Amino acid sequence: MAAELRILTLPEAEVPAELKLRVAELQDLAWPGPPGPSGPSAGPVHDPALRPLSMLLLDGTRVVAALDVLSKDLVHAGRTYAASGLSTVVTDPACRGLGHGRRLVAAARATARDGGADLGLFTCDRGLQGFYESAGWGSLPGAVLVGGTAEEPFPSDREGFDKVTMAAFFTAHAERHRADFPHSRIALHPGTIDKLW
Repeated sequence: MAAELRILTLPEAEVPAELKLRVAELQDLAWPGPPGPSGPSAGPVHDPALRPLSMLLLDGTRVVAALDVLSKDLVHAGRTYAASGLSTVVTDPACRGLGHGRRLVAAARATARDGGADLGLFTCDRGLQGFYESAGWGSLPGAVLVGGTAEEPFPSDREGFDKVTMAAFFTAHAERHRADFPHSRIALHPGTIDKLW
């Protein structure tokens, strides 16, 4: 199986409809919504302003794992950074434990770096921290990503959440100011659609 696997990377809007449906089916398994007669949803819709880039790990036409890379400029501690983050990371339940999700998450890290990001930032459930670390990401102790908007903030430390902020520092600019990020509130503000990527 592994020899046939390939990664397809496309702007979200250019992903073929049949593959979008397969990704939506996986997302509905991972994050079930209310039951309905219409079948799988179209999956999360990202704000086009975040330049969503879809990455699919395929075995032929089967979607084994999928995620989206979202990007925007971020101002933190008075400095501006090109930031990218992971969203809607999902693996086919029948394929878990085989390293496919890790392969895709590591490829997304390289895609963000090679796409011009100064840094990568996102949150994950605390139980997944080791998984993301095994794919090359690091944790930011005490850091809180503040999503939503400045008028309607959506912080990652809100009640009922148990999130960890993950990061990668890709450029000399970001690395020079790495110390500004741990134990801080980072105003990501991706908007009202992708409240917290």
